[in-house]
Amino acid sequence: MSRTSDVWWKNAVFYCLDVETFQDSDGDGVGDFRGLSQRIDHLAALGVTCIWLMPFYPTPNHDDGYDIVDYYSVDPRLGSMGDFVEFVRTAADRGIRVIADLVVNHTSDQHPWFQEACSDRNSPRRDWYVWRDKIPDHGPTGVVFPDAEDSNWEWHEATGQYYLHRFYAHQPDLNISNPRVREEIRKITGFWLQIGLAGFRVDAVPFLLETKGIASPMALDPHDWLADLRSFISRRQGDAVLMGEVNLPYEEVRRFYGQGSSELNMCLDFNMNQALALALVRQDAGPLVHCLRSMPSLHPDDAWAHFARNHDEWSLDKLTEAERQEVFKAFGPREDMQLFGRGLRRRIPTMLDGNQARIRMLYSLVFALPGAPVLFYGEEIGMAENLDIPGRLSVRAPMQWSDHPSAGFSTAPPDQLRRPVVSAKGWGPADVSVAAEDRDQDSLLNWMQRLIRRRRETPEIAFGQSSFVPVPKAQIFGLRYDWGGRTVLLLHNLGETRCKTSCQIDGTEGWDGLSCFSGSGKFDLSDDGTLTVDLPAFGTLWLRAATGAATAINGG
Repeated sequence: MSRTSDVWWKNAVFYCLDVETFQDSDGDGVGDFRGLSQRIDHLAALGVTCIWLMPFYPTPNHDDGYDIVDYYSVDPRLGSMGDFVEFVRTAADRGIRVIADLVVNHTSDQHPWFQEACSDRNSPRRDWYVWRDKIPDHGPTGVVFPDAEDSNWEWHEATGQYYLHRFYAHQPDLNISNPRVREEIRKITGFWLQIGLAGFRVDAVPFLLETKGIASPMALDPHDWLADLRSFISRRQGDAVLMGEVNLPYEEVRRFYGQGSSELNMCLDFNMNQALALALVRQDAGPLVHCLRSMPSLHPDDAWAHFARNHDEWSLDKLTEAERQEVFKAFGPREDMQLFGRGLRRRIPTMLDGNQARIRMLYSLVFALPGAPVLFYGEEIGMAENLDIPGRLSVRAPMQWSDHPSAGFSTAPPDQLRRPVVSAKGWGPADVSVAAEDRDQDSLLNWMQRLIRRRRETPEIAFGQSSFVPVPKAQIFGLRYDWGGRTVLLLHNLGETRCKTSCQIDGTEGWDGLSCFSGSGKFDLSDDGTLTVDLPAFGTLWLRAATGAATAINGG
């Protein structure tokens, strides 16, 4: 059991938030760290164990803070370093760790490093970025934001060269083949670990390690450098975590964990997330089963991070064109609901037409997957998107705390907020808010608290050996976990109709039956190991085998 705290990330519940849209403490329309500290008890009551902060560093804010001008400070709009330290201390007091986005693939073009690099071809900082006299044939291909860019190279008139940018032109890529850049990245991580962070969510890891387009070869393999960074971070703080954004096929994602457990501790599972979209649309567990079967094995200390909805568009780039159109038709049929031809800019509740049973089944399923769950702020109350906010930012509207005009997010009037609150009929703060749901025992918020508590009480999911429950009906998705003499069976009905089915469960000798600890539905386990379940539409059943070990642990 000691591993459940030593490798805490495997059994954690992560909560991603943007400080500037979470809580405003001073009425200027922008969220801040003082406001976030005031809302810590909401997250503690919810059961969150680790907060993931989106970028909070000084920025011109052309890309929601991912264009950084200073890696060693807090954007003044969000507060001071003192406010940040108070927040981390307050979170720790409530038993919550804090990680933050590490965005070092690129900087803002207003960063002093880039400004110095642009001043002269002979500038000491020139080689901190990637420059070429002409666009190289062997350079990177594919544009990340086709709505805004048509090339990965931008001409710099003053010095007569192109610079590389895998994202927007105002975000020049850092040159990781330069050892001084790599040393600076180590300093950045060391700085924030010293101040109290428990690790980092590493932004755009494949682009960070990419060396295409760099003129001089890197002295060491990029993965060896990532392993070196992990080693440095572990020396500074032994239980610090590195969670990577790696949206690649499974066999390529596996490389970023390294040999043994030498690079990333976790990766966000985009493959499973896209299989989840297809399974929901088809009401068929097949895509999930196929995805799990292709999931590579990991070192025992490593984990996947699973999510229903993240802070960007719901990317469907791993699906075939026909599959993608199938999801678009069901969850985002209008063009303004889609983005880049590859993703959706909606949140879960609106995509599922507010169907509470289906929404709850989805989150129960995500929490049942082999890995750690990640929530995006507002998911606990069923917040919707605001399609009036451009692009990917549609899902980043202000948090809805109450039914006040500015959603309890700020005392500023609605027209002075950083972003407009959700205004769609039935989804605004008058209909969806923390205050209202906190008073309603049957609300999504109170249900989510119970789900998180059950997930934390089920370390079998994080540490156990997973296998399928061999249910013959395609609409039922069943997972089994065995760990330390304990067994749980987690079943989910993806279908809109009731389903009754039976299957054979191996190894039931010595079991004293099954008990339900989450969900609803009927079940029976016969002496010969036949499990019969009767699940309502979008129903769930979390079952635990009653054994001597389980009885002792759970108090009988």
